Amino acid sequence: MFYNILARKMGKKFPQKQGGAPMKDDILIREKVNEQLVKFSDKLSEGLKKTKKKFIHQMLFGIQASKDIKLSEVSRSLEEDIKLIKTENRLSRNLQDNTLSWYINDKILKDAKNKIERDTVLAVDITHIHKPYAQKMDFLTRVWDGMKKEAVNGYWVLEIIGANIYDEHLLPLYSELYSQDARGFKSENKQILKAIAIVNSYTKGKGIYVIDRGGDRKELIKSMLFNDLRFIIRIKQDRLYLLGNNRKKQAEEIGERFIEYNQRYKLEIDNQGFKEKRVVELGKKKVKIPGIREEFWLVAIKGFGNKPMMLLTNLDKNPVIILEMYLTRWKVEESIRFLKQEYNLEDVRVRSYAGLRNTVSFLLAVFYFLSVYLGRKLKLNILLKKIYEKAKRFFQIPPFKHYALADGIFRILFNTRWRWPWGKKKEQSTEKQLFLFSLLA
Repeated sequence: MFYNILARKMGKKFPQKQGGAPMKDDILIREKVNEQLVKFSDKLSEGLKKTKKKFIHQMLFGIQASKDIKLSEVSRSLEEDIKLIKTENRLSRNLQDNTLSWYINDKILKDAKNKIERDTVLAVDITHIHKPYAQKMDFLTRVWDGMKKEAVNGYWVLEIIGANIYDEHLLPLYSELYSQDARGFKSENKQILKAIAIVNSYTKGKGIYVIDRGGDRKELIKSMLFNDLRFIIRIKQDRLYLLGNNRKKQAEEIGERFIEYNQRYKLEIDNQGFKEKRVVELGKKKVKIPGIREEFWLVAIKGFGNKPMMLLTNLDKNPVIILEMYLTRWKVEESIRFLKQEYNLEDVRVRSYAGLRNTVSFLLAVFYFLSVYLGRKLKLNILLKKIYEKAKRFFQIPPFKHYALADGIFRILFNTRWRWPWGKKKEQSTEKQLFLFSLLA
């Protein structure tokens, strides 16, 4: 009754409780999901004190059980035998730890580093959180709203996510909220280079960094060359490049006059669940950047708009492969939409800067749990199938399966009381053991 009233007030669609006792199958699926969440939480909080372990597990459980990052909703989903405000205050107090954001990123990277292959795409993306009506949040800054074509209050979020060309799985690696008004901020270039340096300290040169427009800055390119990193960057049309005999030409002119489009390629693009088929023409030419001695390949693609799409790379690969690698980074943009829509990222109510940064890091951990701990383990395929069934979607599972996965986890954990997982283990019944064995078979 309470949740139905709350749902009407918030306009939120909570799963309806079925009459009678829950089915054994539902209970066992819930137990298995909880078991995986405990394993992940235990790994994420390894080496921490009991209070921190409890806090991390409660945040991971509560965010998924409420599909929300507001502390009030996370606290409510835990259903503790104390006043709700006391739970919320405790979570808020623990969220002020200035080192927690770095700690979570470090643990994620340590777990993910061996899953990155030599040619894994490492997509670097900067998005923003809109807080147009906020006034008292720490270091609230101005961010650009591309849809409204105006600056609004908010924060920046820099993410690096790994993905392979022909693989649907994503590998969340790094996520950091920042503000240019915060103490210690130097520049956007420094933020990007810091994130790349941190990721590279674990990947040891593996992976190809793919950056969208705005990444073609000399400071970024020089740093990546100095560190022997491979990259693909979408460039602006008005950038100057050097052809043979040091002729300075804009990228747009090079694409129109100096590149021979000798390849045609059919591709299918997933645009928010809808498949679009296109035929594009590709070509490439060697260029240099004024002030940099190394040579690069400028890959041009016709078929995405009125002007050719231009990609700068230090990889000597077939233009089709370069294009496929760049298009792989579009999965990252979908992942940002996923986090904003499914967990109400832009509705974050934490005031402190440390709390905001930690909240974004917890979303990285939730995303990693869905993508890696549940999404990649072949032994959990049966469990995944049952979670998708719990999502109760009317249409087929979308290409970006995290939406259905998040819905299924929400329905499984909703209205489930959180419990301390590191107590004495109870002996399982024979029936339960057989069922869990079948899930791992």
